[in-house]
Amino acid sequence: MLETTRLFLVTFFASLVGVIPPGLVNMTVARTCLERGKNNGILVAVGASFVVVFQSLIAILLAKYIFFNPFVKNILLRTGAVIFFLMAIYFFARAKQRKTKIKVYHKSNTRSFFKGMIISAINVLPIPYFVAIAAGMSVSGEIEYDTQHIIAFIIAAGSGTFVTLYFYVFSFLKIEKKTASITKYSNYFMGVLMLILVIITLARIIYTWD
Repeated sequence: MLETTRLFLVTFFASLVGVIPPGLVNMTVARTCLERGKNNGILVAVGASFVVVFQSLIAILLAKYIFFNPFVKNILLRTGAVIFFLMAIYFFARAKQRKTKIKVYHKSNTRSFFKGMIISAINVLPIPYFVAIAAGMSVSGEIEYDTQHIIAFIIAAGSGTFVTLYFYVFSFLKIEKKTASITKYSNYFMGVLMLILVIITLARIIYTWD
């Protein structure tokens, strides 16, 4: 029980901290709040956190295999690099639009939930992140990932992610009056972020093969 509690707390706070830096998912939550209101932003956060649960499940089941197999790690990195590059093109194209039309909806829309799921699924970084956490927790041999530990791990990952995204919802609602300019520059920010992630991913690919 003590090991399960420790695993839950470590994974929860690691997940919470991992989503704090501006990234694809949390910026999507923020932009959804500005464009479509708080309820839709929360739905995006719920959808994204739901996918994180499955990403963490995949990570913990494949932790040992991926951790000791550089080829599999390299394939994941290559896939991520291509996705980040395509997303960079998309965000720069959106930012180039002369007029940014903003429509604020006060009713929640189930499409926001699926939007959160899609954006979270595109973001492949949580998988190697949770692989590193799972491998780090079990490297001493004290933790064997049975059903109880796996359930604690994935619940902690999903809940930690949701707490941070929920914070983003209310933080960005305070600057709702500047939606047009924020939406425009957030597109530029996301584009630059995607290019940075491409560079980092390529560097990790080269380092892996070296």
